[in-house]
Amino acid sequence: MANFLTKIFGTHSSHELKKIYPIADKVDALEEQFKKLTDDELRAKTDEFKQRYQNGETLDQLLPEAFATCREAAWRVLGMRHYRVQIIGGIVLHQGRIAEMKTGEGKTLVATLPAYLNALTGKGVHIVTVNDYLAKRDSEWMGKVYRFLGLKVGLVIHEVPPQARKAMYAADITYGTNNEFGFDYLRDNMAIYKNAMVQRDHAFAIVDEVDSILIDEARTPLIISGQGEKSSQLYEIADRFAAQLSCLRVKEVDAKEEQDDIDADYIVDEKAKTATLTPHGQKRAEAYFKVENLSDPANTTLQHHINQAIKARGVMQRDVDYVVRDGQVIIVDEFTGRLMFGRRYNEGLHQAIEAKEGVKVEHESKTLATITFQNYFRLYGKLSGMTGTALTEEEEFRHTYQLDVIEIPTNKPVARKDNPDAVYKNERGKIMATIARIEQCHAKGQPILVGTVSIEKSEELSKILKAKGIKHTVLNAKYHEREAEIVAQAGKPGAVTIATNMAGRGTDIMLGGNAETMALDEIKKYLRHEVEDRVQKGEMDERVAHDYIDHMIYEANGHADTDDQEVLAIRAKFEELYSKFKTETDAAAEKVRAAGGLYILGTERHESRRIDNQLRGRAGRQGDPGESSFYISLEDDLMRLFGSERIQNMMDTLGIADDEPIDQKILSGAIENAQKKIESRNFGVRKHVLEYDDVLNTQRQTIYAQRLQVLEGKDIKDNIVKMIDETIAHAVHAAIGEHSLISTEMVEQARRPFIGVFLRPEDCTFTPEECDDLTADQLTNILSDQAHKVYEAKEQALGSPIMRELERVVLLKNVDSKWMDHIDAMTELRNGIGLRAYGQYDPVVEYKREGFDMFDAMIDSIREDTVRMIFLAQVRTREEPKREQVAKETGAAGAADGSVKAEPKRAGKKPGPNDPCPCGSGKKYKKCCYLKPDDPYK
Repeated sequence: MANFLTKIFGTHSSHELKKIYPIADKVDALEEQFKKLTDDELRAKTDEFKQRYQNGETLDQLLPEAFATCREAAWRVLGMRHYRVQIIGGIVLHQGRIAEMKTGEGKTLVATLPAYLNALTGKGVHIVTVNDYLAKRDSEWMGKVYRFLGLKVGLVIHEVPPQARKAMYAADITYGTNNEFGFDYLRDNMAIYKNAMVQRDHAFAIVDEVDSILIDEARTPLIISGQGEKSSQLYEIADRFAAQLSCLRVKEVDAKEEQDDIDADYIVDEKAKTATLTPHGQKRAEAYFKVENLSDPANTTLQHHINQAIKARGVMQRDVDYVVRDGQVIIVDEFTGRLMFGRRYNEGLHQAIEAKEGVKVEHESKTLATITFQNYFRLYGKLSGMTGTALTEEEEFRHTYQLDVIEIPTNKPVARKDNPDAVYKNERGKIMATIARIEQCHAKGQPILVGTVSIEKSEELSKILKAKGIKHTVLNAKYHEREAEIVAQAGKPGAVTIATNMAGRGTDIMLGGNAETMALDEIKKYLRHEVEDRVQKGEMDERVAHDYIDHMIYEANGHADTDDQEVLAIRAKFEELYSKFKTETDAAAEKVRAAGGLYILGTERHESRRIDNQLRGRAGRQGDPGESSFYISLEDDLMRLFGSERIQNMMDTLGIADDEPIDQKILSGAIENAQKKIESRNFGVRKHVLEYDDVLNTQRQTIYAQRLQVLEGKDIKDNIVKMIDETIAHAVHAAIGEHSLISTEMVEQARRPFIGVFLRPEDCTFTPEECDDLTADQLTNILSDQAHKVYEAKEQALGSPIMRELERVVLLKNVDSKWMDHIDAMTELRNGIGLRAYGQYDPVVEYKREGFDMFDAMIDSIREDTVRMIFLAQVRTREEPKREQVAKETGAAGAADGSVKAEPKRAGKKPGPNDPCPCGSGKKYKKCCYLKPDDPYK
């Protein structure tokens, strides 16, 4: 019915595109006019646009001319001209929307148009990519266009040192990764000095692979951790206990079902991915750990460790959820199949897996600052994104980010043939059919890309192909280092490639093979020969040869401006080799087209239709022929857990053979419904998580806004005086309450917190007779007057500049310390709040109510401790505070803990390859300045 209505009335995208086409027509109409401009005249357009914007013209009014300027600059500098569909994509991005553009449509070039236009405001544009490589490549490659037009380009990736980041964010357009942008925001809000903050306004962001970053990666919050307590042996003891338990796996736990008679120690719910002790398992735990009642609040820690141990054993699978490499447990990204270095499961699950795998159990960590990607990206005044697949998640984009999705038509019509799903009775039948299809494609020279959902499945297929003598390559998290190389050559005639989830790989599959990768392979061989020769002659240290090769390979097809003759020579050689291989790949591409183009074979449906669409989208780029099929068995997790049992019964009734497929529409509908169920459930989970995080986010914004006021040098003496008065009033009220008559005991109770702070034991004491005439307000005023007197005396002794600095540092120290503790307390509250549902209370409402009570208590605690510390603090010298003095002298940035690292002066002595580089980058010399053409230490 929906498809029928769409045909009659059109889609949301088609309606919106009708409004955009006239704007694109205006850009096209200016092309001939802008072609006639000289380079200087074209460059001068930037200053003209900036002035017109300052004079009141809007960006929408400037858009046609600005886009025409950027398109002409791209043609002159890169030899790349924006297609009409790319202009349309650029307009969609400028409007703060998501542009869905298929693989190979040139999204990288599309981003230059809205980035250039919005940079004219001077507020900065952030272009967010999924990894450091793409951020660096795009900043150098597309950066040539911006620099030609007089704009500055910044780059924020992992290896950029803290002291360089401020300049990067000050640029007109800054490229970087989602992780680096988010972590810099958190670090900025832990800074002790304003000059240590690196980011500025969050005005406009363009997010590449927007579905991967804003939905897939948004499941895990960004956390800056400090080292917490040493991990207890309890993880290993709990794992030894869990290893002895029996497990019952069920599709879904029935809450009404009695568990007392279940003959298993714990139940794994495969749909919810949870593990729960049964009453039988609880008794075994009580006997093993010699406790009377495991559910007793005193045994909460033990219960938590046991729960994580059974989850590690019952739910988390090696080579599916994680891999073990070099004695470390590394998470595998469920959506991209990549290894997630540096990420750890929280709440002790990572330690439980380490105990299970017998590797070193690492320290537990303490959260210093945290934010979800949802709440980070909602800081931007305008947000946009681009991807090949977003329409299936349109509801979530609209609900969470207020973004709508516009489907951009392809530059050339899609020629790929998408076959209906072939459904097999069991796993064995599906694998037999998969192998048969691979043999068929391989025999006629048609490249085939086989998509699997896990490392385990990809290696299982690989074994069978090896036994049959079929040459193939495997791409999964274990071989991620060769990712780009494997993907690039997957379009060669007869190539067989087995890959886990192909989401956001960032490399196009070219029919006939990728001439660029082939040229780089030759460059690598050439460089190895050259380096061996230079090492033998003593011109190069053997230990730095490997890094030199890596650097020169990157530069061979790099785009950064350089005068280095070695780099220019290697680029010339690359161009020569590229031309040679391009002739070969063009001829091979014709053979592949004749064989039907790239064949995509999915061996299982993913939980998300979007990931399936990404796999399909690898074929048929830019009008190429191609074909896609999904082979499914009723034993696949998706069908087993979420499919209809009616289908299995029907296949049994019809007596269908294992290797006989069914591709009836009823099955395709059932599969899509199963996926929709999971997508809806996962959206619900993320939405629920966000409801909780929004509570903390409101508090975070309050704390960060107050911190910023302090950092910006605002005089906070009035705030501190107010804190003193409020602290005293609170203490008096706590001691006297609603009593009208005041006793000496009440006065003593009100005085007690301040003795040794601003009161001597003999100050503000009263006889019983004096107390009879005393009111609570009078007592408050007497104590406040004494506090102000001591406070003013301290300021006179120290001097106003040092007193203002003391107030600032003490307040920030208390805010940061209490905020960290508050984050932990909120996490604990959230872990247990779900139980309130049993008492007919809404857990989210309860979390909000208690969370705000805890926040108020934290504010009270900050106030009281700040007052106490300011009165008790001892300052050793009357000189300018040392940290600020050093910061001013060196211009260095403050670290998160308030310490300052001075920029080292360059030394004339040549360092050893493994010595720290004297430039202060923190890297070894061989990986830093040695690789630079202007190395001052050579």
